[in-house]
Amino acid sequence: MAPVLEVRGLQKRFGGVTAVADAALDLREGELLSIIGPNGAGKTTLFNLVSGLDRPDAGSVRLFGQDVTGAAPERLAGLGLARTFQHGRVFGNLSVLDNVLVGAHARLRAVRPSVPVLGPLLELALAAIRPGAVRAEEAALREDAMRIISLFGERLMPRLDHPAFSLSYANRRRVEIGRALALHPRLLLLDEPTAGMNETETAEMQGVVAELKRSGLTILLIEHKLEMVMRLSDRVIVMDNGRRIAEGLPQAVRHDPAVIEAYLGHREAGMARAPAQGTVA
Repeated sequence: MAPVLEVRGLQKRFGGVTAVADAALDLREGELLSIIGPNGAGKTTLFNLVSGLDRPDAGSVRLFGQDVTGAAPERLAGLGLARTFQHGRVFGNLSVLDNVLVGAHARLRAVRPSVPVLGPLLELALAAIRPGAVRAEEAALREDAMRIISLFGERLMPRLDHPAFSLSYANRRRVEIGRALALHPRLLLLDEPTAGMNETETAEMQGVVAELKRSGLTILLIEHKLEMVMRLSDRVIVMDNGRRIAEGLPQAVRHDPAVIEAYLGHREAGMARAPAQGTVA
């Protein structure tokens, strides 16, 4: 069976700076692969290339066996790829529930047929009536959104109707993840899901990601908190200066001399001596 995601020779330059150089990875169905590295290592740029936000200067991306190199994000969403961002993005004036419902747009199937010959007034009347299939789909999507929000328990459920701008930073990140899950993705890209969270909030998010992994979801994760990476990952890729410098099982990568050398100078506590809940830059 072909990997869910295949990246080969991916490169991206911004002016004279090479952000990603000759990136390669395979991600298998049901696997959780983490990408770690110092700030500026090229991790988020790699996510942007995979998810269609940036076009690569060279190399290829295959998703579910299809060549999607440089494809638009909406095409990738249609294939089942969803992502979150390093700096959370929510629709501030929409409620928690409506933010999550936005993520289901690619799954909409019930469409009211257009009948232009009827004229604008009758068109408006038909839109107001909303056929039964549309109402049934709206109800199903709402029920599914509620199920997704319930994954975050009391953090979001009491705030269903609150506008996203009124939420804490950590709750906005939870909403963004919920919106990504509303797509029912086959591949989920999580870019620093615990950024800005304290130890308790990080543990909660680790539990959510672990549950998603147990459900069989394929996940590509960027994360700075080493303990979370060690506990959740099937494999780890380490990047530095746009290049992959190590890849393997979590514990093997953690003690790789090249990885420790890359982190020394970025953080005094190198990876081999990192505390349980510490960050790895």
